[in-house]
Amino acid sequence: MAGGGELGGGQKQRRGKAGKRKAKKRLGFRLDMTPLVDITFLLLTFFMLTTSMITPQTMEMSVPPEIDTPIEVKQSELLTIRIRQDGMVFYNMGVDAPQRFAAPSKAKDGSFDYKKTLAEIKKVVVDQNVELKNRCIVVLKAEGEAPYGLVVQVLDELNAAEPDIIDRLKREHGINERKRKFTVSPYQAKDAEELMSL
Repeated sequence: MAGGGELGGGQKQRRGKAGKRKAKKRLGFRLDMTPLVDITFLLLTFFMLTTSMITPQTMEMSVPPEIDTPIEVKQSELLTIRIRQDGMVFYNMGVDAPQRFAAPSKAKDGSFDYKKTLAEIKKVVVDQNVELKNRCIVVLKAEGEAPYGLVVQVLDELNAAEPDIIDRLKREHGINERKRKFTVSPYQAKDAEELMSL
């Protein structure tokens, strides 16, 4: 059975006069930091020598040199693709009259779906490159207010057409080497005039 009183149980209480307690003598405490400093420097040196430094990640880009003299291109080998500000896409070979690709379909949310347009662009680019035996040069021109997303999609489609072009050139003409001929050119007032009535 537990005794009463203080927590901790049956301690005997002193009776009578309280005696003077002797003050405990505090011992001096001294920490020698010298070994800790040595260990710190050893660890620091170890981590500095064993950790690999992060190399900066850069992307190399080849920019062609500027040419002062214009390059002569046969009109019959030039396929021009133009994107108007209303999202309509046109093409023409050389000096032929521009033709419109399939109009985009409108979705319920008000956005435009360019799947048919992009499929037609790919087909025309592949067919012209194969027909001209790898001599076709594609020029992309986009009006200043043309939908940015559409321009990117057209560029992606031109890139996606490359394997098909290479495959058909090998099968139909025995051409194994593909010199990529593609350029982006500014949309000029002359282009706007040609497409105004279409």
